[in-house]
Amino acid sequence: MKTADAIKHYGSAARLSEALDISSAAVSMWGEEVPFGRAYQLQVLTKGKLQATPKEQNTKAAAAA
Repeated sequence: MKTADAIKHYGSAARLSEALDISSAAVSMWGEEVPFGRAYQLQVLTKGKLQATPKEQNTKAAAAA
């Protein structure tokens, strides 16, 4: 899951961090990809609107594009 997609879904990094009950500084440290544990948590919280994918799947998808 891309960090930008998660932020877009929630409207801001601050709202995303509130949903996960973490600091916005923690979100800013993620880089391009949401850590898998947090991605899975977001998948559950959004009832599947955001999907957790293993990093190697994201890498393969980017390489295929």
